[in-house]
Amino acid sequence: MTMTGPRVLIVGAGIAGLAAGRALARHGIVADIVERVGEWRAEGTGMYLPANAVRALDELGLADAVEERGARVRRQRVVDHRGRSIAGMDVDDIWGSGRCLAVHRADLHRILLDATRDLPVRLGAVLTGLAGDDQVKATFSDGSAGVYDLVIGADGVHSSVRGLVFGARAARPVGQVCWRFVAEGFPGIRDWTLYTGPGRAFLTVGIGGDRVYCYADLMGESLDPSLNENWRARFRDFADPIPALLDQGGDALPGLIEEVSPPVWSAGRVVLIGDAAHASSPNLAQGAAMAVEDALVLADLISNRPVDEALTAYRERRSPRVSWVQDQTHHRDKLRKLHPAVRKLSLRLAASKFFVAPYRPLRERP
Repeated sequence: MTMTGPRVLIVGAGIAGLAAGRALARHGIVADIVERVGEWRAEGTGMYLPANAVRALDELGLADAVEERGARVRRQRVVDHRGRSIAGMDVDDIWGSGRCLAVHRADLHRILLDATRDLPVRLGAVLTGLAGDDQVKATFSDGSAGVYDLVIGADGVHSSVRGLVFGARAARPVGQVCWRFVAEGFPGIRDWTLYTGPGRAFLTVGIGGDRVYCYADLMGESLDPSLNENWRARFRDFADPIPALLDQGGDALPGLIEEVSPPVWSAGRVVLIGDAAHASSPNLAQGAAMAVEDALVLADLISNRPVDEALTAYRERRSPRVSWVQDQTHHRDKLRKLHPAVRKLSLRLAASKFFVAPYRPLRERP
C-alpha cells in the first residue's frame, strides 16, 4: 500500500486501534500501529453490539463477517432475579432496519486483524515518551523512535498515551465490580436477558452456536481476593439457567468498572479514541460502538483537512454524542441504587423508555 497524507501512529491494536487503522487505510492513509503485547492471544469473552455499533462496522465492510461468527439478537428482556418479567422489547422496534449482534470478542478482534493485515503492526512495542508540537516524536522501550504528524491513543481505559500527555487523569471507579465468562452447551439462550437483584445483575446473551456470554456484577468499590474467590455464591439464588451457567464460571475474568469522565480528547498532535478517551459503565453496551464511530469520524476528518483543524472538528463532532451516552449510563447506574421495589416499579412504568430513550439518538450518522 502507498501512504498518502499525514504520517500517523496508532498506539493500541485492540478494537479501537484496528478500526482506526482500517478507516484510515480506506482513505489512503497507512498508519503505523504499535501494540504492547508480544503476541496475539485469544482473549476476552463476549460482546453485545447494538445496531449503531453494527452500522459502524458495516461502514468498515465488516458487519457481515461479524454476523457470520456471532449471532443476531432480536429481543431484550429485563427480569428480576427469580425470572419474573419486568420489561421487554423487540430490538426491531428500537432500531428499525438495524441489526443487533453478539459475538465473542476474540472473533471480532480476529476479523479486525484480518481486515488490517496489510498494515504495519509492531508487537511488543511499549511506548515510553511523546514529545513535540507540529510533529510528535514517539519513543519506545526497545530504544526505537519515530516522528509523526499525528498520534492516536487507542490503548484502552488505562491508556499510556493519556498518562504521558494528559498527566494524572486516571480512570475513576463507578462503584461496580464484574465478572465475565462464556458458557457452552446452552443453544436455547438467544435473547439479551438481564436478571436484576438487590445490588446484583446477571446478563446472558447467545453469541452463536451453543455459546452464551455471561456478565455478572455487584455494587462495590473494590475487587478484593475473597470476593473474587466467592463471587458465584452471590448469584446462586438466581432463577434458571443462572446456576447452571455459574458452574462454568470458575475462570471468569474479574474487573473493576471504571470510566474516563469528562472525556479527554486531544492536545497538540495527540488525540484519544475509544475507552482511552471516554470509557463508560457498560450498561448501554456502547464501548465498542463509540470506539468504532470515533475511528470513522476521525479518519474522515483527517483525510480532507489539516491535522489541527481535523482535531478541532473531531472534538466538536464527538463530544456531544459521547457525553450524552455517558449521561445515560450515569442515569442507569443511579437507577440500580434505588430500593428494589422502587426500581422494579420504575422499570415497569417506563419500560419503553428503558430501551428506547438511550438508543434513538444513536441512529444518526457518526
